[in-house]
Amino acid sequence: MLRFMPVGDSMTIGSAGEHTWRYRLWRHLCVTHGGPFTFVGPREALYDKAADAATSYAYADPDFPRAHLAGWGEGWLHMAPLIGEAVRAHRADVLLVSLGLIDLGFYTNAEQTAENVRAFVACAREAAPRIRMALLPVIPNIRAAADASFAEQVDRFNVLLAKAVADLDEPRAPILLVSPPESYDIHADTYDGTHPNARGEHRIAGAFAGAMWEAWGIGHSYAAGTG
Repeated sequence: MLRFMPVGDSMTIGSAGEHTWRYRLWRHLCVTHGGPFTFVGPREALYDKAADAATSYAYADPDFPRAHLAGWGEGWLHMAPLIGEAVRAHRADVLLVSLGLIDLGFYTNAEQTAENVRAFVACAREAAPRIRMALLPVIPNIRAAADASFAEQVDRFNVLLAKAVADLDEPRAPILLVSPPESYDIHADTYDGTHPNARGEHRIAGAFAGAMWEAWGIGHSYAAGTG
C-alpha cells in the first residue's frame, strides 16, 4: 500500500466545515490510482477558529483517511524537527509538502527558510532512505500582493527551493518541485486571500496530482470533477 503524508500549514490542515485539498486529492486518487493507498500522519483534526486550536473533526465529508502532519501557523521551521519521527511511526512513502508562507511571514528569511527545507529533507531521509517528496512553492497570497518586500522574499525563497530540489534530488529518493497551480487567483481561489476555498482546494490537489503523474506515473492528470 502506498502511504502518502500531507505536510503543511493552515492551507493543508484546513478549518472546520471544509473539505480540504487533502480530501480532493484522495477522491482523485480513488478514481485514478491503480493500487491500494492511504493518507498517514500523526494528526487528523481540523483547525477550529472559535477555539483557536486544532480540535475540530467537522469535515465537510469526513469519510476519507484524514491523517496528516499539518498545523495552523506552522512552517518548515516547525516541521523539520517533527518529520523524522512522523515518517518512522507512520511508514510514509510519499510526502506532499506545502510550507513556507508562515516561515517567511513570522520566523525566517528566505535563506534561513531554505536551510530548514534542507534539514527537513535530511531528517525525512534518515527515517526512510527511499522516501519520495513533492514540494509545493509558496503560492500567491494576499500579503505578497500588498507588501512588495514580502513578495520579494517569497520569490527569493521559491528560487532557493528550486535550487534545493535540484541539489538534493536523487534516484533512490526523488524530490519533485511541484508547479504552482496555473493562474492561481487569490480572489477566486481563496476565501480570504490566503486560504483555499473549494475551487482553490481543487487547484492545489491538482498541482500535486499533476506532478506525481508526470514524474512518477502515480494516478493521472487531475480533473476537478473527481474530487
